[in-house]
Amino acid sequence: MIKSVHILLVLLSFFSFISRVMLSEIKPAVLQKKWLKIAPHVLDTLLIISGIALVIKGQWLFAQYDWLIGKLVVLMLYIGFGILTMHSLGKKRWLAFTAAVACFAYIVVVAISKNPLFFI
Repeated sequence: MIKSVHILLVLLSFFSFISRVMLSEIKPAVLQKKWLKIAPHVLDTLLIISGIALVIKGQWLFAQYDWLIGKLVVLMLYIGFGILTMHSLGKKRWLAFTAAVACFAYIVVVAISKNPLFFI
């Protein structure tokens, strides 16, 4: 059940990011609503908590965990590119957005394959 909740939170978090980027282009004033400022942080906090619960439940800390480290490093990059996306304009925004989406794709592939070097 934790895995299903985690997957749902992953999808909600990603679509929330995409929606906020689209809103920032189409109707940036809407993003000033308090709930739209708070909701992504609540969602991402729940996502991280569910991820930690999966690690504990799956006892992945006692096995080979290079894939978890790979995911965590790229998660930090995803967060950084996401912040850059939301605070930039023009070409810089879209480059950061593309990098954030690439990070997200990497995290998903590593989560499925448990191989942080799947591309080699």
